[in-house]
Amino acid sequence: MARLFGTDGVRGLANRDITADLALRLGEAAARGIGGGPREDGSKPRAVIGRDTRISGEFLDHAIAAGLAAAGVDAVRIGVVTTPTVAHLTATEPEIDLGVMISASHNPMPDNGIKFFGRGGYKLDDAVEDHIEALLDQPWDRPTGAAVGEVWYDDDMAEKSYVEHLVESTDADLRGLRIAVDCANGAASHLGPEALREAGADVVVINASPDGRNINDACGSTHPEQLQAAVVASKADFGVAYDGDADRCLAVDANGNLVDGDKIMGALAIDMKARGQLAQDTLVVTVMSNLGLKLAMEAHGIAVVQTAVGDRYVLEAMREGGYSLGGEQSGHIIALDYSTTGDGILSSMLISRMVKNSGKTLAELVAPINRLPQTLINVSGVDRGGLENEAVQQAVTHAEGLLGERGRVLLRASGTEPLIRVMVEASTQQEADGVAAALADVVEKNLAF
Repeated sequence: MARLFGTDGVRGLANRDITADLALRLGEAAARGIGGGPREDGSKPRAVIGRDTRISGEFLDHAIAAGLAAAGVDAVRIGVVTTPTVAHLTATEPEIDLGVMISASHNPMPDNGIKFFGRGGYKLDDAVEDHIEALLDQPWDRPTGAAVGEVWYDDDMAEKSYVEHLVESTDADLRGLRIAVDCANGAASHLGPEALREAGADVVVINASPDGRNINDACGSTHPEQLQAAVVASKADFGVAYDGDADRCLAVDANGNLVDGDKIMGALAIDMKARGQLAQDTLVVTVMSNLGLKLAMEAHGIAVVQTAVGDRYVLEAMREGGYSLGGEQSGHIIALDYSTTGDGILSSMLISRMVKNSGKTLAELVAPINRLPQTLINVSGVDRGGLENEAVQQAVTHAEGLLGERGRVLLRASGTEPLIRVMVEASTQQEADGVAAALADVVEKNLAF
């Protein structure tokens, strides 16, 4: 049977895959797996529950709170907040033992998901998630009487402390900057603009009118076209786009050009190294980051550590190696000096501070990171477990020899479909297209069912 937890919690179609029943049972299992019963002083563990703006988040919020309380954990429902807000509270509030975020991040509105943060504000590792999953259907002795948990609502708990944390920790004076912000009609619709305004920026806001149904709908980091137009029309210095739960941030320069996560990370790394704030002069990225980023970092004396796809794996490598900056091409940027997880609003604050303090435009700051031409082909109807096939491996070796140090090949199996992704980067688009097509042909011929 497939593992319930994916790379970022449990996610699927709300009320079909992610049901109230599953949420309740996950709440019970998480309480048992992490809460572990009463504290040493006899008090009950406490959890904080946030959600994004999806309409399905309302019933899932109540269901998971019921599951936690049924297992003896007090549950504080804090309403619509960003994922990093939940992580921040779990890291900084001594009474919070567990954080729960109900969100499907950048996915379309019909989806939803549930992710957990343990004490300290970090996402759970695979072993803890597997333990929670194993507890889902195991019999257990339920608490009764005064031992059951209480549930209450406090939507003032998060906002003030989180915004203060962002403004004070980054120490950003953004007066004189005009910044366009696309809030994706999501959890950052209020928090994102407020944090930037608190730091002094003139903020132009779009897609900040959530109605439960319009989250990520042709807007935000997955659809930046509106932001690109808004930046140019408002004559903003640059723009930033969040996703539904604001753990991602992409940017747009003053000319309306998209600035992806690789360029953001590269510019921040160069800036932090110059100020002596890039731990071990190292940037952590996933295998999906463009080779152009690695080459640019080498040119500036910055080492690059690669991980599997998923911000949780970036974070694990950062913690193990003592690094301070990492992230994904998609816009998950982790700055461990400020946050325990990817934080879109924080990223926008760091970008803004860099622009203001450098006196340069965003386009000038990201110019050193030249993206190599890339081609991605999805080969479907194949055995996704067959990447070790001899013919496929020989084709990969041949392709790597052709590309040399100015290109690379990456074959990845889908986690859910009979599909293999063939990605090639090369010096020219024509070369990338040709090598990728040849590899895809080999995969299809040798791994087709």
